[in-house]
Amino acid sequence: MSAPGLELRGLRFAFGDWNLAIDLAVASGTVTALLGGSGAGKSTLLALAAGFEKPLSGEVAVNGCLVNDLPPARRPITMLFQDHNLFPHLSAQQNVALGLDPSLRLTPRQRMDASAALEHVGLNGKENRLPKALSGGERQRVAIARALVMRRSVLLLDEPFVALGPALRREMLDLVNKLRRDRNLTVLMVTHDPADARRIADTTAFIHEGRILAVDSTRNILDQPPRQELSDYLGIAAPAFR
Repeated sequence: MSAPGLELRGLRFAFGDWNLAIDLAVASGTVTALLGGSGAGKSTLLALAAGFEKPLSGEVAVNGCLVNDLPPARRPITMLFQDHNLFPHLSAQQNVALGLDPSLRLTPRQRMDASAALEHVGLNGKENRLPKALSGGERQRVAIARALVMRRSVLLLDEPFVALGPALRREMLDLVNKLRRDRNLTVLMVTHDPADARRIADTTAFIHEGRILAVDSTRNILDQPPRQELSDYLGIAAPAFR
């Protein structure tokens, strides 16, 4: 059996009186949604996986290889945030190219790669536009294109589409799912909305007070919540729990 695309083994983290203890595996080439309320630990979990936070103990592995000692820039992990983090004075192509060379001293091949990534996300012909000349959805597409050119096998989504309207949000989720299939990406997606999980997630994990309380297929976990905490979060009636 192949190694999980992303594995968090015995991760421990503390901030004041709050602590997190996580074990989670995301199968290679699949989408796992991470559901939970505010303060449950969703963004902290992503930050630990990406290397922006240092755990007290535990391991992060990508495709079976430990990455604990690697800084964020060297981990085979890309993360998209709620803010698209585009530079307003740079064109769409230049913002994408930052994923190839922060100095923007690009080879002809790198310029081609940046243009190809924009085409892949449906922005061909808009390479020279500044972010202010793009719609909210188009700006998020630029951020996704930048993630693509980095050619990392794991993609973390920290609710990057939360500010978009319902139709555009669904469009962005479908785009991520298409790119996941095209590139065989392993995706871990933080969301507050079960509809996001139903749309593209193979598996859903529920985090509550710094602990993963349930992991199952998205349909099972949302239709038959195995924990009272999850039932309460979803706001649905559930069978009596032992």
